[in-house]
Amino acid sequence: MKKISPEMLVFRDYLGRRRLKETPHRRLILDIFLAGEGHRSVEDVHNEVRAADPRIGYTTVYRAMKLFTECGLAREIDLADGVTRYEQLYNHTHHDHLVCTECGKSIEFLNEAIENAQDAASRKLGFKVLDHKLHIYGVCSECRS
Repeated sequence: MKKISPEMLVFRDYLGRRRLKETPHRRLILDIFLAGEGHRSVEDVHNEVRAADPRIGYTTVYRAMKLFTECGLAREIDLADGVTRYEQLYNHTHHDHLVCTECGKSIEFLNEAIENAQDAASRKLGFKVLDHKLHIYGVCSECRS
C-alpha cells in the first residue's frame, strides 16, 4: 500500500473543510507538481499532466494549482513576464528572489539581515506576519554584459 504524503494529508484536510471532492485528477496533478522543483507555470504542469493522462485539461490543472495555493502547498511567483508561476511551499525553506527583467531568470537567495529587519519592524509595529515574499527586480550580470 502506497504511503500518503504529508502534502496529500494537508490537501485532503483542506478539501474536507471546503466540502470539495478529492478526485483522481487532483491527486495526479498534485503528485506531478510535487515531483518537480522550481518555478513552474500552469502550462508547464499541464504538459507533464497530459503526458500521464491526456484527458486532463488546462482548466482542471489551473483550478488545482489555485487550490494548492489556497491550502498552503504552493505559492504564486511573479517573474515580471506576465506568466504566473508556482513553487512548492509546504516543507520548503523560505527564500526570496532576484528577478531579471531582461531574461526572466530568477535567483533564489536568503539573507538573514533582511529577515531580521522584517521581523524587527513587525514586532515594533505590533504586526503578526503570516507570510511574506520578497522579489527584487533588476538586470542580471549576464544581461548587463
